Amino acid sequence: MSDLHYVAFAIVAVGLLVYLVLAMLKPERFS
Repeated sequence: MSDLHYVAFAIVAVGLLVYLVLAMLKPERFS
């Protein structure tokens, strides 16, 4: 597995976690 693939996966994983946290903290924005 190349480093670029690992970095890309990490960015996507972090992005999804941040999105889920924001969705839970501010549900009114996702109505």
